[in-house]
Amino acid sequence: VQLQASGGGLVQAGGSLRLSCTDSRRTFSNNGVGWFRQAPGKEREFVAAISWRGDRTLYGDAVTGRFTISRDNAKNTVALEMNSLKPEDTAVYYCAAARSPFGSRDGADYRYWGQGTLVTVSS
Repeated sequence: VQLQASGGGLVQAGGSLRLSCTDSRRTFSNNGVGWFRQAPGKEREFVAAISWRGDRTLYGDAVTGRFTISRDNAKNTVALEMNSLKPEDTAVYYCAAARSPFGSRDGADYRYWGQGTLVTVSS
């Protein structure tokens, strides 16, 4: 598994962004996938996760109702649709492939990590 996160950028508060996570080796279709973020000076935070079939999702409390995770295994992609963005959403966002077919809130359950993409939300 070799993950690549993309789609970050600068957006105004209230705006939207769509992040994508792809696996260049096309092998993570059997893995749960999660998104985490880390803001400067803060600990890594769980954002969202999705099971290998896409039928189970988890969300962090800070993003529930605003963010949506989805996956298309035929395209080897997991997306994170982010709406109603707030300045406190500013962070580097990482995607990760879980050790199991299901995602979790615990970063320790993830084996492979992408390089991260920066999201900046201006007020």
